[in-house]
Amino acid sequence: MFAIVGILLVFGAVIGGFLMEKGHLAVLVQPAEFLIIVGAGLGTLLIANPMHIVKGILAGAMGVFSKSHYGKERYLSSLKMMFELLNKVRRAGMLSIEMDIEKPEESVIFNAYPEFIHDHHVRSFVCDTMRMAVTGGVEPFDMDQMMGLDMEVQHRCANQPISALTSVADSLPGLGIVAAVLGVVITMGALGGPPEAIGHKVAAALVGTFLGILLCYGLVGPIGSYMGKEAEEEHAFLYALRVLMTSFIKGNAPVQSVEMARRAIPMHVRPTFEEVEAACHGPQASEAAAEQKIV
Repeated sequence: MFAIVGILLVFGAVIGGFLMEKGHLAVLVQPAEFLIIVGAGLGTLLIANPMHIVKGILAGAMGVFSKSHYGKERYLSSLKMMFELLNKVRRAGMLSIEMDIEKPEESVIFNAYPEFIHDHHVRSFVCDTMRMAVTGGVEPFDMDQMMGLDMEVQHRCANQPISALTSVADSLPGLGIVAAVLGVVITMGALGGPPEAIGHKVAAALVGTFLGILLCYGLVGPIGSYMGKEAEEEHAFLYALRVLMTSFIKGNAPVQSVEMARRAIPMHVRPTFEEVEAACHGPQASEAAAEQKIV
């Protein structure tokens, strides 16, 4: 929602200021300049990147227009899900969750949390880690190192589309200059004609530079920046799950592991202790915890 408002504000401010100075809006409508800049930009994108990165750019750009996938509610539901899973381990042993992690789509616990089922990165991260814990024979330190390696690879892959889009954004002002130079070439060929026609061709050439700079700093660049923040949010989410699972593998109780994970959540989306208690144990436990704090 805010992305749409921001885009409207950028283009509205630019066009509004142009109209305030008695500019004619029709002068800015130059399909040939737009074709040169956008077409060449897309071409450089296809030349420089394999298809999976192009698909990542399209998916990330679409995500700009939706709300974040890692808000407070997502963290609360994930902590509750992990608490239920680890409590099952505490009651019936590690082998009791073998079917849950082998076939998460058929798990009673996981199916109560559709966001987890549909997020294959997070699902694989949790299930693969717990599968190693069920197998046994791996030290907690090595498990933590394994999760760290997994996070590093995922973070690197998530940043590849961002770097590619940023490179395209950086090229847009240069492509705008290319369009402007072509416009000047056409203008030079029209010398000796009516002054109005020459002025129109000069204006069209300058619009090319204008479009390249505007698309770079007003649209494509900010979209790349937003995608980078989304990648950081995913990394922070995986880190909280890593802290939780590492704590449990080291021998801590589920409630202690959940609290350690809560402390690893970024402040702007971190649920309170009472909210986590209410999610995991019910409202009565949250009220009891609040009363203990008061005492």
